[in-house]
Amino acid sequence: MPPAAASSSALPASLTALVRRLRHLEIRMRQAVEAQLQGNFGSVFRGNGLEFDDVRLYQYGDEVRAIDWAVSSKGHGTFVKTYKEEREQQVLVALDVSASQRVGGGPGGPQRKLDLGRDLAGVLALSAARQDAALGLLAFSDRKELYLPPAKGLRAAYALLQRLYGLQTASRHTGVGFGIRQVLSLLKRRTLVVLISDFIDENYERELTMLARQHDLVVVQLLAPQEIAFPALGIVPLRDAETGLQRWVDTSAPAFQAQYAAQAQARELALRTLCRRQRVGLLTLRTNEDFVPQLVGLFRQRRG
Repeated sequence: MPPAAASSSALPASLTALVRRLRHLEIRMRQAVEAQLQGNFGSVFRGNGLEFDDVRLYQYGDEVRAIDWAVSSKGHGTFVKTYKEEREQQVLVALDVSASQRVGGGPGGPQRKLDLGRDLAGVLALSAARQDAALGLLAFSDRKELYLPPAKGLRAAYALLQRLYGLQTASRHTGVGFGIRQVLSLLKRRTLVVLISDFIDENYERELTMLARQHDLVVVQLLAPQEIAFPALGIVPLRDAETGLQRWVDTSAPAFQAQYAAQAQARELALRTLCRRQRVGLLTLRTNEDFVPQLVGLFRQRRG
């Protein structure tokens, strides 16, 4: 049974409209999942892996990779790890809130990457609360901006929304590798980790590989339209969102357009290759598109 619902009327007035909007998205997602998968939406938050249980003596036919070398090194024999199926898995949303996430926005245009990332985290929080699953949040830049340990219930989900949407970051810089190291240090049991970033960064591959091996990982890449194909605006000043440095660039020049497109494609390809190698689910969301159908598709893969 779902936990007793905390009344949305008890929320601050500034959050009421936000919760109403996120609930609408969450209902759309739940209905689509249940219609397409012909099953309970709650299974999205169930574990689909194995959790460490105990050790036993090695037997002929056991896989070498199952050997617990730390226990075996004590000299009492060769031991292998045993596992039990995970019935319920806690969830952690790790959200990049650095300045590059603020690209986009403006009257009549697509939302910022940060807005999309927060909406995604909010929808997952409300969904997890309805299914009595524990969900937490790590917001990071190149430092830990906010950490809320996994907790159950609508009251915890509302508290997460209030803290996340009211967050004022201390740093503008990106540190995807740093954020992943924080996740690894904070989590003591196997967890479904939803890592959300634009991945406009370098040298995080080793950390992502470690995270994929220790936890059930889903990677969400956020993209703004101008990061895929920069509009030809002539000579304009471009400012780096993280360093604040500004330079004048001829955005209509063929050389600039070609280089810009090549860099964006190379970044996407590198992340896609890394996730495929580690057998990690990858979802690419664009700020000018509806994210609900893509999210439903990801859940379909996880159930498949």
